[in-house]
Amino acid sequence: MEIGISTASFFSKSTTEDSFSIIKSLGFKTCEVFLTTFSEYKYEFGILLQERSEGIDVYSVHSLNQHYEPELFNIVERTRKDSEFYFEEVCNIAKILNAKYYTFHGPARLKKTKYSLDFQWISNRLFSLNTILSTITQGECLLAYENVHWTYFNDPSFFESLKKISQIKACLDIKQAMQSGIDIYSYIDVMHDRLVNVHLCDYNEKGELRIPGRGCFDFTKLFFKLISIGYNGPLMIEVYPKDYNNFDELAASKEYLEDCLNKAYKKFNKIGEIYGQD
Repeated sequence: MEIGISTASFFSKSTTEDSFSIIKSLGFKTCEVFLTTFSEYKYEFGILLQERSEGIDVYSVHSLNQHYEPELFNIVERTRKDSEFYFEEVCNIAKILNAKYYTFHGPARLKKTKYSLDFQWISNRLFSLNTILSTITQGECLLAYENVHWTYFNDPSFFESLKKISQIKACLDIKQAMQSGIDIYSYIDVMHDRLVNVHLCDYNEKGELRIPGRGCFDFTKLFFKLISIGYNGPLMIEVYPKDYNNFDELAASKEYLEDCLNKAYKKFNKIGEIYGQD
């Protein structure tokens, strides 16, 4: 596993294309590219990102969900087709950047009433979208469905039902699990071998968001669990710009997380040695 960072962490402090120089200066080798507006979905912008990101592994791409993703599941074909236009633009960005995954939010929960979800419909749509993405990227990129407290996937039971009829991959987000009021390990137990990406953020006892190392979340415990289930993907710092004052704080956060990761590996190896002796 490796500590990476999402360009979303620099929103309003740097443009997407300029964030790569910051990422490099902080010592990160891998990142997720968060596309923040329609103009950033254009082919020409993808080429610019490709040039600026040289030397960085762009593991995943992410778009501003509200732009079009909910309508990819609309029952009206014309509406779906219009939203697929933007989806395909982002798929092309993924191809240009050689991204392995597209971090996906899907439909939002807009009403307080209980939703009765058609999981077969959702599965069929995810299959169609994955087919589009795979075709454009020659099979090099797939969707990774992220848990988000205001979307369909705001509870582990959603993914548990979905994975029975779908091969969809998963992205785990710490802050979103906390904001859903559900233990993060319940998500991990359901995602398990489908997990391909992890978003890292910290928070205090009041649930106020912090950069990793400034809150109360136990990252060593999390990393040990991920090692135990065989996860070997990146661990992406994804924080809001208000959560820190300067970029040096992100460098310190990276160092803190790397220390937690080393502790988790040592603990895992030590247990393995003891078990081997038995």
